[in-house]
Amino acid sequence: MVKHIILWTLKAELSDAEKESVKKGIKEGLEALKGKIPGLVDIKVNATGRLGSSNADLMLDSTFESAEALAGYSKHPEHVAVADGKVRPYTASRSCLDFEIN
Repeated sequence: MVKHIILWTLKAELSDAEKESVKKGIKEGLEALKGKIPGLVDIKVNATGRLGSSNADLMLDSTFESAEALAGYSKHPEHVAVADGKVRPYTASRSCLDFEIN
């Protein structure tokens, strides 16, 4: 099993209302991929409850059957559509941590 964790910071020029809308769209778009991509075991987006000590706006926490499944996800057309339509246009930075779990 492989964990795929992403932290995003949204663009500073977005208003608070826009940020809330963007976070909702990212959450809905990515979580809707469950059951549609081979090897994707679980996918959750934490977009609320952020404490002031945070330096990221939202987090993707996903689990895959294998590194190969993660690689397939990254190229899967439904994932690419969400990333290109709901994530990349609104994010200023992205940090990724992928690791094997037992």
